[in-house]
Amino acid sequence: MQFYLDGYAPGDPDILAPAPGAEARSAALPAACDVLIVGAGPAGMLLAAQLSTFPCISTRLVERREGPLQVGQADGVACRTVEMFDAFGLSAKLMRESYWVNETVFWRPSQDDPSKIARTGRVQDTEDGLSEFPHLIVNQARLLMYLQEYAARSPTRFAPNFGTEFVGLTVERDGEHPVVVTVKDVATGEQKVVRAKYVVGCDGARSGVREAIGAKPQGDFANHAWGVVDMLAVTDFPDIRLKAAIQSKTEGNILLIPREGGYLARLYVDMGEIDPNNREAFRQHTQETVIATAQRVLKPYTLDVRSVAWFAVYQVGQRVTDRFDDVGDKTDRTPRVFISGDACHTHSAKAGQGMNVSMQDAYNLGWKLAAVLEGRAKPDLLRTYTTERYAVAQRLIDFDKEWSKIMASPPKDPAHPERGGVDPAELQAYFTMSGRYTAGVATLYPAQTFLTAPATHQALAKGFTIGMRFHSAQVVRLADAKPMQLGHAARADGAWRLYAFADGGGQKLRALMTFLAKSDRSPVKRYTPEDANIDSVIDVRAIFQQGHRDLKVDELPPMLLPRKGKFGLIDYEKVFTSDVKNGPDIFVLRGIDRANGALLIVRPDQHVANVLPLDAHDELATFFERFLVAQA
Repeated sequence: MQFYLDGYAPGDPDILAPAPGAEARSAALPAACDVLIVGAGPAGMLLAAQLSTFPCISTRLVERREGPLQVGQADGVACRTVEMFDAFGLSAKLMRESYWVNETVFWRPSQDDPSKIARTGRVQDTEDGLSEFPHLIVNQARLLMYLQEYAARSPTRFAPNFGTEFVGLTVERDGEHPVVVTVKDVATGEQKVVRAKYVVGCDGARSGVREAIGAKPQGDFANHAWGVVDMLAVTDFPDIRLKAAIQSKTEGNILLIPREGGYLARLYVDMGEIDPNNREAFRQHTQETVIATAQRVLKPYTLDVRSVAWFAVYQVGQRVTDRFDDVGDKTDRTPRVFISGDACHTHSAKAGQGMNVSMQDAYNLGWKLAAVLEGRAKPDLLRTYTTERYAVAQRLIDFDKEWSKIMASPPKDPAHPERGGVDPAELQAYFTMSGRYTAGVATLYPAQTFLTAPATHQALAKGFTIGMRFHSAQVVRLADAKPMQLGHAARADGAWRLYAFADGGGQKLRALMTFLAKSDRSPVKRYTPEDANIDSVIDVRAIFQQGHRDLKVDELPPMLLPRKGKFGLIDYEKVFTSDVKNGPDIFVLRGIDRANGALLIVRPDQHVANVLPLDAHDELATFFERFLVAQA
């Protein structure tokens, strides 16, 4: 963490200096803003937190609830989401408070007495080396509070407008703020018009913004009901503090998720088929009937529920909206209205993907909006949001259909194979196979847009797959000998990263640094505003093969010791080395070509956009010319 760049200031360094006028801003909605977000769920709050970092962008969020969420809803936080939260400086807080999912156990009817369940398997929840962060469980209300607190400490001193309901919108052809939004005060019924440059609907499965732009959810319901209960209970079930997939012979299935705090647990309880001609019948299931079903599934173990923190019943709907913005395939203008999260895709909760994928939607969109609004990127950049995230949503639905089918199926009876069902070994094998997907690290943006390059030079860095998230690894920071994860150098600040892995002799890396510092084609020179820090648009980092004691800080190229801030202070945190003492060596671990080195272009959302040779100066310049705007 870096601070004091523009002078010493006492107090909490996480509370950033306010932008001019931020603290005097009215709590009431303004007549116009840059971005209006509808909905304070995971997608909306993450987008608000991301945009709150930019002092020159005015962002407002409306939410019909009277205040922040207090209890219930999603709870699973995938490894990739924790990586993302680290870019906001929130990973340590998240890990301290949450439950860590270390192992998953599997239960099915006992072979000796099928009326009772018995443990049949136990697996590690996520494979070794998948991420430096674990799979976590923390309730959605807490996670949203982290983001709201982050936004409140940001330069814009952002705060949501609760108790304000979205009514409708229209998009005009011209004007600085072409999206005309009508909202309503929930308490008084008074309506107000707010004009915006962009609107993002994060308003859930029944999205009003989605309806306003004519986008259509496509898909169907799975005709299956589930009950969810967060409880404090006394039980002799031995795996109450482990994630557990439980199949009974006749009473249905349970997915058990231990919760944070050491005592709370969540049960997803299979309540059986839904009559497609009477879909609302599932609402007849009460808290008592769901708990009673769970008690029957868990036999011979007892479950004495002492307190219920939250309860819900739902039917599984697996749908993807046909487009995620207001233009679709039209080419006469760029998008002005977007949807994100459950407004785009709905599915079951049992794979723990809803909140995670929703926030990744917002993370994909936020940096693009900021780049366009600040004049750093061309508006066509915004077209890539639907292209990239629609494919992710469709894959999510395909996965959820298979996972929900398996979770809702009875165990296979060897004596009656004609009755179907799922073999416990099949369930366990599918869980293991899908581990990378459920951890959130399997997202691949193919070369469908100018943001993801073909894999022409992938062999130079085999462990950094183009289109996938930047997979962090251990390094040592040269200036202060600090062992750390390389990926943790990234912040949610909208900047691109260039990670230059040095060649054997280091000549190519030094030539690259000279090009970036002096050439008229240097993307750092071309796209950085004159009054901005040199790393504000493209942040250059270098990783050397030697140990940190074998290099001298004062012999580094000037590009790697940039001067920043009003005092022209030197940033000493741009250079890293292999961790030759503790290992593993990042060059070996990520398959970096030792002789030639490699240059990684990494997007602001931490996905690898390209791998290039260190001397591919023209290719580097051409990559950014396609979408960035040269600065005077």
